[in-house]
Amino acid sequence: MTFRFARYALALLLLAIATAIVLVALDPYRLVRAEFARQRLAAGLARGTITVAGHRWVYAYSDDAPRDAPVVVMLHGFTGSKENWYPLAERLRGRYRLLLPDLPGWGESERKPGEDYGFPAQATRVDAFVRALSPKGTSFGASPGRPVVLLGHSMGGGIAALVAARHPDDIARVGLFDAAGVRFRDNRFGREVLAGANPFAVRDAASLQRYLDTVFFDEAAKPLIPWPASSALIARRRHDAAFEQSVLDRIGRSEERFLPGIEAARIRQPALLLWCRQDAVIDPSALELYAARIPQAARVMLDDCGHMSIMERPDAVAAAVTALIEKPASGNPK
Repeated sequence: MTFRFARYALALLLLAIATAIVLVALDPYRLVRAEFARQRLAAGLARGTITVAGHRWVYAYSDDAPRDAPVVVMLHGFTGSKENWYPLAERLRGRYRLLLPDLPGWGESERKPGEDYGFPAQATRVDAFVRALSPKGTSFGASPGRPVVLLGHSMGGGIAALVAARHPDDIARVGLFDAAGVRFRDNRFGREVLAGANPFAVRDAASLQRYLDTVFFDEAAKPLIPWPASSALIARRRHDAAFEQSVLDRIGRSEERFLPGIEAARIRQPALLLWCRQDAVIDPSALELYAARIPQAARVMLDDCGHMSIMERPDAVAAAVTALIEKPASGNPK
């Protein structure tokens, strides 16, 4: 009986392996999605969906926090996704309510042909998302609703700046990390963007490695993407090339490219500006440009990390975010 059971168990195992091979062959990107799901669960996050601002959003979240805890919303950057925030979310979970959306057009969220996914359009959508999922109330300690802390990385930082500037009743505090939206000191990335290229374009294994080498400085933090997941990721990025180019044309070369920096002067809420000194994408000179427009902002410059501060230095970023949230507000942000 034991021998027959062992044969039966082995047959089931072989069937499961064969099924997995077939499923991956039909959809190689399934491996990437499976890894993202593993990371989400490891960070203690759940998965949610909502339709708002004309798009279906997919987001990760955690409600494992005190009833009156602030809501922390995290916006990813160009070619990024909600998964970029998981290391930080893991460190903040339990203290704050967390919302990590894939911005419309990116990740698992809906993308519509011909839609505008530049800074102003996304800022309008993000405010609608915040209103839909976060109770009203911007003042810390306010009885009706919980305050919203909006964090943005890279392109998401430019979007966050516009949301905070344009909707001060909805956003209590704002953090801009390696944020786009100002005319920073020239670097290779900026020159390529102005020349019409997409420095983040991924077409093959070599360009995938170039992409990772550009956004990460710390080798230990750089993700390992083994085959066949790497092939699936390359295929997805090649498929998205035209979309990426259309977004970069708006946020990197059109009249709206410096709009976040211009409107940042209207931000009155407590704020945080955080950069990595070795950022090869958004040069660290951008921090001072934003600081000139948001003088009340705390400034944090981290060493030995690149553009992906939220993944390369999550402990330091978590400490800075906690300081932003816990610091008493000096007056009405409006």
